[in-house]
Amino acid sequence: MADTRWLDEREDRAWRGLMAMQDGLSEFIERQLRTRCGLSRADYQVLAHLSEAPEGRLRSFELGELLRWEKSRLSQHLGRMQHRGLVTRERCATDQRGAVVVSTPRGRELIEAAAPQHVADVRDAFIDQLTAAELETLTTIGDKVRDRLAALTARDG
Repeated sequence: MADTRWLDEREDRAWRGLMAMQDGLSEFIERQLRTRCGLSRADYQVLAHLSEAPEGRLRSFELGELLRWEKSRLSQHLGRMQHRGLVTRERCATDQRGAVVVSTPRGRELIEAAAPQHVADVRDAFIDQLTAAELETLTTIGDKVRDRLAALTARDG
């Protein structure tokens, strides 16, 4: 591929550094959640979205969109969480084909216990390591990349 624009040393260092940082943060957060609360990162994400929703309830498709998960992944994970007593699924009153995911008292108890520790871990490992200017730059970069990914998805979708 003669037309390939290979990464130069600086670009390669930035790309690999981003990947290593992302992997390291994900592993650290996952380990902390499992050790302290018995939750996976996916469990935490589901419960966090439900805790922010009115009455701790979201339609399945809304939750899937928030998580950016495929329908099958969401269904399988919710099944595991339901088996553990963290969520329930109810028929939607306005659409009998749809379901509503509801946080159980146990699920609410776990997210309320996990959230302060999770935020402290995010601050310690990430937020507090950056200056205000670095956080602003990171936000700008994230917005730019997400916008580009949306355009590429629309083009290829």
